[in-house]
Amino acid sequence: MSNKLIVGLDIGTTKVCAIVGQRNENGKINILGVGSAPSLGGVMRGEVTNISKTVDAIKEAIAKASKISNVEINAVNVGIAGEHIKSFQQTGVRIRENSESEITKEELEEMNREQYRIAVEPGSKILHALPQEYTIDSRFTTKEPEGMPGTKLECKYHIITGRVSAAKTIAKCVENAGLQASDVIVEPIASAHAVLSEEELQAGIAILDIGGGTTDLAIFYDGKIRHTAVIPFGGEIITADIADAFGILPKQAEMIKVKYGHALVEGTKSNEFISVPGIKERKAKEILVRNLAHVIHARVKEIMEMVNEEIEISGYKNKLNLGIVLTGGGAQLKDLSHLVEYTTHCEVKIGLPDPHLGKGLVEEVRSPMYATCIGLVLQGFEGLKELESEDKNSNIKKASKSKSGNEGGMLKGFFGSFRKWIDDDQSMDDFK
Repeated sequence: MSNKLIVGLDIGTTKVCAIVGQRNENGKINILGVGSAPSLGGVMRGEVTNISKTVDAIKEAIAKASKISNVEINAVNVGIAGEHIKSFQQTGVRIRENSESEITKEELEEMNREQYRIAVEPGSKILHALPQEYTIDSRFTTKEPEGMPGTKLECKYHIITGRVSAAKTIAKCVENAGLQASDVIVEPIASAHAVLSEEELQAGIAILDIGGGTTDLAIFYDGKIRHTAVIPFGGEIITADIADAFGILPKQAEMIKVKYGHALVEGTKSNEFISVPGIKERKAKEILVRNLAHVIHARVKEIMEMVNEEIEISGYKNKLNLGIVLTGGGAQLKDLSHLVEYTTHCEVKIGLPDPHLGKGLVEEVRSPMYATCIGLVLQGFEGLKELESEDKNSNIKKASKSKSGNEGGMLKGFFGSFRKWIDDDQSMDDFK
């Protein structure tokens, strides 16, 4: 068993979660510690809006995980999400001087690096430029052009961008909590790593991460990420709808949503009531469970229609051979799978990180709400593998490798991208 530890830190709209993991001899993750704390209103729709409140929540979650694991935590892999995460398709073109010479790995890496220089909206930077497929001389398409001759080399890229200030705010929160951000990783990618296998990525599948502030979609096909989107609504707005509809406090609305909520009205009994205590000696409110379901259904249906529209826009609706996998705390809403199936006409299942769990506190994290945090731990170990590989071959430049997107499968090559944003002296000029 490796003595190296990785800590994942998921800063969500409703809670902050920290998980301490250690990879065992079978490649699985032993869970040594888990800690969580309410976000205290410091995060809205996946983005930090109050640094001090977020720092307090991070400290509390880290302290709990540290106490349980008996490990001093100094560095974390942290997730990033929010509406600012955007994506688009881009075609790169390279005209080669010698059509008879073989296409080299160095050429592909340079072509990939060129994509990071294209113009994006002010305040944003390119996080990932992910190769989809290559075309040689406008006639031959392949995923692996290395070693082939040709004059005109084209590549379709999936470009993911994010707002620099959002990444730096997260880094600032982590720093103020007395920690170092080893890397900052896009959350849908982390979630996918936790619950999807390489076979699923090849066959065609979508992951839908339903958090408190946003619903994140990522579509995979033929081993590549093909489409990403952020729906600016999640479990928090459903809670707000319930509070408004029945005139109760948000914390009461959250409680009855979790305990009695259904995404489909048909899943409820016609005569079942919930008694919600009144405020300051006022009378308790009696809420019909079926009426609660009506409120929840209306909002969830709206969100899933937006998800379905994004799937249609992607052009991969008919290639989702394995359907949709639900993760995040919102995935636990009763009857949600049936509503998603009805709305998207895709097979749906709940995503759990089970395949990657070894020993320790596995029962505590065997839930879709911990998928992102488990994925952050897994990504951290993948990052260590990349760094160890670089140490063995000093001729491979770290920057080229982390951005090439051609190393070791779909979910490799993500390590270090946002870390570079945070350490980039030039980009820091915008915040002085």
